[in-house]
Amino acid sequence: MTQLVIMYNLKDGVTKDDFHEWVRTVDQPSMRGLGSVDSFRTFETKSLLMGEGSPSVQYVEIFDLNDFGAFTGTDMPGDVVQGIMGDFMGFADAPQFIVAEEV
Repeated sequence: MTQLVIMYNLKDGVTKDDFHEWVRTVDQPSMRGLGSVDSFRTFETKSLLMGEGSPSVQYVEIFDLNDFGAFTGTDMPGDVVQGIMGDFMGFADAPQFIVAEEV
């Protein structure tokens, strides 16, 4: 199974409350409804386990994809993902999209 990990901070001027509401009511229901997505979770980072300072990102998203080809070939160019991505890019500042597989 392939994972998609997205790490990002919120853009200046975006409130945490507005973003969390959008995640719960729009983002998660839409993305979880895709056939290629087994699981999709959004995490707000809180602290570092070791060392001083703050995490380098405010949010991490993890997708468990059962069919990476369908996700990139069908879902990503489709209306649902394109609409979500348009909204998401209004919230997220320079997100990193990382494709990973379990070792």
